[in-house]
Amino acid sequence: MTNSPCLLLRALRISQFLPLIGLWMMTWVAPLAAQQQSLRIDEDGTIHVTDLTVPLSSFLSSEARNYMLELLLKKPFSGGPSAAEDIKGYRAKQDEIMNRFLKPIIALYPVNIEHKTIAGLYTDVVTPKEGVSPKNRNLVLLNVHGGGFVSGARTAGLVESIPVAAVEKIKVITIDYRMGPEYKFPAASEDVAVVYREILKQYKPQQVGLYGCSAGGMLTAMSVAWFQNKGLPSPGALGVLCASIGNLSGGDADSVTGPLNGMPVMMPREWERRGGPGYLSEVDPKDPLVYPINSTALVAKFPPTLLITSTRAMEFGAAINSHNVLIRNGVDAELHVWDGLPHAFWYNSELPESREVYDVIARFFDRHLRH
Repeated sequence: MTNSPCLLLRALRISQFLPLIGLWMMTWVAPLAAQQQSLRIDEDGTIHVTDLTVPLSSFLSSEARNYMLELLLKKPFSGGPSAAEDIKGYRAKQDEIMNRFLKPIIALYPVNIEHKTIAGLYTDVVTPKEGVSPKNRNLVLLNVHGGGFVSGARTAGLVESIPVAAVEKIKVITIDYRMGPEYKFPAASEDVAVVYREILKQYKPQQVGLYGCSAGGMLTAMSVAWFQNKGLPSPGALGVLCASIGNLSGGDADSVTGPLNGMPVMMPREWERRGGPGYLSEVDPKDPLVYPINSTALVAKFPPTLLITSTRAMEFGAAINSHNVLIRNGVDAELHVWDGLPHAFWYNSELPESREVYDVIARFFDRHLRH
């Protein structure tokens, strides 16, 4: 009984704060409950989110922001036949897109382009207008273009080669390798090896760099595995760009990068199953000559490797995983990531971020190739 006044006093004090508690419930707990209603987690850890809002990255340059708005709102690269329906029409559409990128590249980066047959294969030999720098006279880069193993010959190859040749002041040879659906694995690896073997008659392995973007990035890794299998020495350095040393996609990127680019959720590794189309349709997914990440022995022998990706790119997770695997196996590997940009964004030379990529590529090969 002696405590009853205190209890009464405490009750009075609490009652004074009831309105505040109610306000807190309305402003914090109620929205939290609403959030819980829009978030569901399955027993296997799958997360379902509704009412998710994702703005453009605050790290984008103004040029990149405008580019993303164009991609999201106007979808300039959509339309046209699929590769499975009409391969000629599909390639024409892809070349049209590549030529859109190529026009400003040619204006910004003056080069000489020589069409040359090497070991029976068509190549474009790209050199800077002012000439190769003295320090790079005994060095060469080989490029294997992107395009899903189905397109990109003589267009995407130049998009990838011209800026690097001009910035690094080095000779770049881009290879027109065999693609699907007319050909299947290992046709492209064989073609790269044939050209590489011929190049080794003039250059030492440590004087040669090999790089590519997207399918070309995958082919870069495949080619090094193929070289090892055929007893050829590895090049001095690699650029696995917009790709990985395994599957093109995987991890969280399968679920999030599609919607972040205004497209449906991508089916996990659907691109590889279709083979881009056909080129990889008959491969064993465990074959290390297709996906070198499957072999620790192969990976451990990789030369210094550069990986470049972006957070809205389908290969984002796979590139991170590839970097981890390379480092784990003692390979000198670098990973560079740009926030808020899509797959192969550096094809657009009008973005400051793309020019950063050119500089990164040039510096990487400059550090790792040896005379």
